[in-house]
Amino acid sequence: MAQEKYDLVVLGGGISGYSAAIRASQLGKSVAIVEQSNLGGTCLHKGCIPTKSFLKSADTYQLIKHADAFGISTSKPSFNFPKVQERKRRIVDTLHNGVQALMKHHKIDVYNGVGRLLGPSIFSPQSGTVSVTYDNGESELLTNDYVLVATGSTPATLPFLPIDHKRVVTSDDLLEMDALPDTIAIIGAGVIGLEFASFFSQVGVEVHVIESADQIIINGSKQVGDVLCQSLSNRGVQFHTGVTLNKDNIHLSETSLTFDLQHEVTTDIALVAIGRKPNTTDLGLQNTEVSIADNQTIETNTFMQTKAKHIYASGDVIGQLQLAHVGAKEGIIAVEHMFNESPLPINYTAMPKCIYSSPEVAMVGLSLEEAKTAGYKTKAVKSAFKANGKALIISPETPKGFAELIVDSENGSVLGASLIGPNVTELINELSVLHFLDGSTLELGMATHAHPSLSELLMELGLKHEQQSIHI
Repeated sequence: MAQEKYDLVVLGGGISGYSAAIRASQLGKSVAIVEQSNLGGTCLHKGCIPTKSFLKSADTYQLIKHADAFGISTSKPSFNFPKVQERKRRIVDTLHNGVQALMKHHKIDVYNGVGRLLGPSIFSPQSGTVSVTYDNGESELLTNDYVLVATGSTPATLPFLPIDHKRVVTSDDLLEMDALPDTIAIIGAGVIGLEFASFFSQVGVEVHVIESADQIIINGSKQVGDVLCQSLSNRGVQFHTGVTLNKDNIHLSETSLTFDLQHEVTTDIALVAIGRKPNTTDLGLQNTEVSIADNQTIETNTFMQTKAKHIYASGDVIGQLQLAHVGAKEGIIAVEHMFNESPLPINYTAMPKCIYSSPEVAMVGLSLEEAKTAGYKTKAVKSAFKANGKALIISPETPKGFAELIVDSENGSVLGASLIGPNVTELINELSVLHFLDGSTLELGMATHAHPSLSELLMELGLKHEQQSIHI
């Protein structure tokens, strides 16, 4: 049994873990990552990157189908799903190689095994020594000054509908499927469910979305939910809301599933997309003072520090926003706090939230309802994308959606924004910076934006609040 000593050992090599490891290396610390699978984690291999690759292929397919709107004649396109999978794998492999190169560049040691935390022992007077177990049964100990737990999450499941990876699947299974189904039921209208509904509906699959809530409200905005649902419905997605599933209203056969809703719905497969659960079991946390909440997430303060002061946690395991960029930010804040770099505490309200559907959705800050609840005197300024020249240029039909700013009426500060429309997952970053700097509508409006551009609409909204807009 070998033994090594590090300033920091990170459990989990996803974006939260490896971002934290790189930041620690930049601070001159010795760092190890323990990862039982591939560096990059869910985001790179089973989430953000592969799903967006699928969605881009679907968007391109639709663009070609509507090429006539741009004055271009084409033969009837076909959607070659095996080639879509090949492209996805090339992208993932390229980025995976890049993450591995970053580890070498920053001299971060990577242990490919299962890491567990030990209690106080002869190797360390405090809990937190990491035991790494390998497939061959061998193990070694990594003593350390600090530990960061960033082990991510896995898809949540339904007890009455077990995953069999054939008819009842998770998002992980869909990303490795060999062929498209003819019909699919998507259980859950969250981000994952809506993105897959967008993808499948664009490539000719019959889609049914089953949601227990009475309506789709996205990040507090009913208007955004309504626009997205209407757009998906126009492409054939059938929404079944206010439905509580149980073992009595789902019937499985060898080849299909039947759901007893307002009428019977039969599909080839069902995607269970009801959220994700933290990977906090079998980590040895019981050997430490780390507190675990009822939902099995790790409890931390605003700097990601647990009750055991030398143990931190970040990413999906702490139960905040389960977004890759949020996990990366949490990991960096954790490292800067443990090594006395005085970071700002994380502000989850300031984190951009996106859905890469068609049309795209992006939000940052407070919704109108949240701002009113917080006691602000608010004003909403809003405009449709059909008023924007670039949106009309790039869209084969009249662009759907709108951009809305939520403004503090007393000083003009932008409290939040909701956008649904073309490329808004890029536009949101300008508003994220504005929100971070506590910017105002006047500052947004007075900054000259290139013409024609989608971002002009944001400038015009800033000017609209100041009663100076030109085009809206």
